[in-house]
Amino acid sequence: MGSKKAKAAGMPRASVSFPPELYRTLEELAKKKKVSIAWVVREAAEQYVSAEWPLLGNSLSREEK
Repeated sequence: MGSKKAKAAGMPRASVSFPPELYRTLEELAKKKKVSIAWVVREAAEQYVSAEWPLLGNSLSREEK
């Protein structure tokens, strides 16, 4: 199920469905970077938010550090 790290950090969870080809691409990216698909999706979401709402995106990045 969920990771202990995510639960300990109090991070909300989301369930997302992807078209098969996009999911395969996410798998390939994750394997290449040696990270999880979840990491790739979180990274993409952070970049999207930063592009759409620069001030909010910057504050999200600072919260994690």
